[in-house]
Amino acid sequence: MPANLDNQLVVALSSRALFDFEEENSVFDAQGPVAYEKLQLSRLQQPAAQGVAFELVRKLLTFNTASERKVEVVILSQNDPVTGLRVFKSAEHHRLPISRGVFLRGRSAYGYLRPLKADLFLSANQEDVRLALEAGFPAARVYQKPEREDSHPTEVRIAFDGDAVLFSDQAERIYQEQGLTAFEEHERTRAAEPLPPGPFQPFLKALHHLQELAARIADAHSDGAGHRTQRTGT
Repeated sequence: MPANLDNQLVVALSSRALFDFEEENSVFDAQGPVAYEKLQLSRLQQPAAQGVAFELVRKLLTFNTASERKVEVVILSQNDPVTGLRVFKSAEHHRLPISRGVFLRGRSAYGYLRPLKADLFLSANQEDVRLALEAGFPAARVYQKPEREDSHPTEVRIAFDGDAVLFSDQAERIYQEQGLTAFEEHERTRAAEPLPPGPFQPFLKALHHLQELAARIADAHSDGAGHRTQRTGT
């Protein structure tokens, strides 16, 4: 595990984003935290099923090598430490090299994003996501995993919206508050100005840096293979 998180893509996510804890969460809602913790303890040796963010995490972690770690995944959860044990046992079962986690027993997670230097926060808790966005961190709420196959198992594919995501919602707010005419005038007079950044622009930049690094590594391997082939031919 690296001594710090500098120069890494840091993804913080809740345990429910990584693993399917929907059944356990229904027990929490119906019976409270004591029953929930007891259920998680009884299932400590039972690996949790994959959650909605599992494949994204798995693919991002493949950018790491034995000599260099460029992606760090941190579990940032309102769950209790008992659930934390199950999370790490489940990660080990699924061969996910995750070693960092913060379990807060019901406290909000967003306050830990700055110390972690998080580039992205994923959670099933709407309030935590709202607070993270208000604090200036790229954050998104995850929902129950859809029943479909991954058509691109070896690729990371992320689609971004424009307004209020990659770019500021400035123009949208003008439209909502002042109407279409004011919106068109605003866009016309500022046509040559770059759009202000939105909450997910730092995450896109971090992804771009990771993509450039992967391309350089691939080019280096390709050049090395070419040189070895040339020497063999000689």
